[in-house]
Amino acid sequence: MPLTFTKTRGLTDVPTHYCPGCTHGIVHRLVAEVLEELGVLDNAIGVAPVGCSVLAFNYFACDVFEAAHGRAPAVATGVKRSRPDSVVFTYQGDGDLAAIGTAEVVHAATRGEKITTIFVNNAIYGMTGGQMAPTSLPGQVTETSPYGRDTKTAGFPIRVSELISTLDGAVYVERVSVDSVKNVLKAKKAIKRAFECQLEGKGYSLIEVLSICPTNWGLSPEESMEWLRTNMMPYYPLGVKKDTLGANKDTFEEVH
Repeated sequence: MPLTFTKTRGLTDVPTHYCPGCTHGIVHRLVAEVLEELGVLDNAIGVAPVGCSVLAFNYFACDVFEAAHGRAPAVATGVKRSRPDSVVFTYQGDGDLAAIGTAEVVHAATRGEKITTIFVNNAIYGMTGGQMAPTSLPGQVTETSPYGRDTKTAGFPIRVSELISTLDGAVYVERVSVDSVKNVLKAKKAIKRAFECQLEGKGYSLIEVLSICPTNWGLSPEESMEWLRTNMMPYYPLGVKKDTLGANKDTFEEVH
């Protein structure tokens, strides 16, 4: 029988620690496949965050630094400037990137650092028990907002992709999702495009991936996918937010 599927060389054989139904595993695979397909796996350097993906260095089959909480873009900047021929990426969650690391990502983007950020947004603090995150939706119930996020006191969620797209140093920004086969395939194309921008010597690129957290949402994986489509996608619409090298328009359709 002909072989039709093989595991990407971009991932190790180490079992991941993620909760059942977590989509970090899908995103890991997409990043690993893209690095392998572009032929840059042996020259790639990742930067892992503090958060659910804190152990990403165990899963990617390339060199990976561990950064202090929120400092992945700063570490990646140093790596890229000292090794400009390497393909450098950060892999961060919404707590790491959009809370303690907001300044780092904003300034890395505005400087046009030639790095790629994979930003996984599940609208909650996953690793520390389900507290409200900067990306938690209005009215969303979390451990620290048991009556729902009150925008009068907690403010509104940060739309990271839209924010980064306003900065001149950012060349490619796109929001994707991994809630369906169709969107997984589109997410892979976006991730590949972001790495191609780096290989072409362009500026900063960011791919935001809408993700689920069944454990802290208190839902089954299937229910979580539906919650993402019903609640997250309207607030965080999918699509290209900035593409200075091509069409600057949305290219995704929401999947309901």
